[in-house]
Amino acid sequence: MANYKLSIQYEGTRYNGWQRQDSTDMTIQGKIEQVLSRLYEEKVEIDGSGRTDGGVHALEQIANFKVPKAKNRFLEEEILSYLNEYLPLDIRVHSMEQVDERFHARLSAKSKIYEYHIDRGKVENVFHRRFAARTGEPVDVERMKAAAAYCLGTHDFKSFCSNKKMKKSTVRTIHAISFREENDILTIRFRGDGFLYNMVRILVGTLVEIGDGRREPEEMKQILEAKDRGAAGYTAPPQGLFLVKVFY
Repeated sequence: MANYKLSIQYEGTRYNGWQRQDSTDMTIQGKIEQVLSRLYEEKVEIDGSGRTDGGVHALEQIANFKVPKAKNRFLEEEILSYLNEYLPLDIRVHSMEQVDERFHARLSAKSKIYEYHIDRGKVENVFHRRFAARTGEPVDVERMKAAAAYCLGTHDFKSFCSNKKMKKSTVRTIHAISFREENDILTIRFRGDGFLYNMVRILVGTLVEIGDGRREPEEMKQILEAKDRGAAGYTAPPQGLFLVKVFY
């Protein structure tokens, strides 16, 4: 089998997330598979590094797909050109390469970076509304930093997972959490070995509640220990979240 690795960028505003769904064709995975299947004149499926929710964006999502070598009749530049010609303009494949047959976009991933953008301007910037979320009250970033420190390292993040039926391990390692303020945008960057369903958005919602005084920074330790979704804060809106990079 010929195995191809794709580097994909998308604005998730119009879509119901990454993962294909039987009930709609408005998914990122579904759109790319449609185009590839048309090119190869048979069903082609792709695997992504992970699922992003509806409204969430990606600066670099990684995916791979396989085709039998006997049917591998296109050059890489031809496949890339065809994808970008027929995909919607809010989905772009920036690069592709043939990789080892054992490569799998999700299973081979070592770590990921996500960023969450919060618009802190006195009045909402209309050009940020699809790419940053608003908070109800001003937040104290120093309080948020103090709380974030409790999340570093390896923990059971069950309190920060929306999937109540999760049967697999909810233990993850967060390597770094950083904060950057620029042009009224607060960016929170998370790097970890993997993230649970809604994990980053729930972490952000909890940090915001600490930043605006509804909770104390020390409560983050108790929330982690509770292993209960009800102990954590709200799920932050999807439009502020970006998958930034996947490491292999």
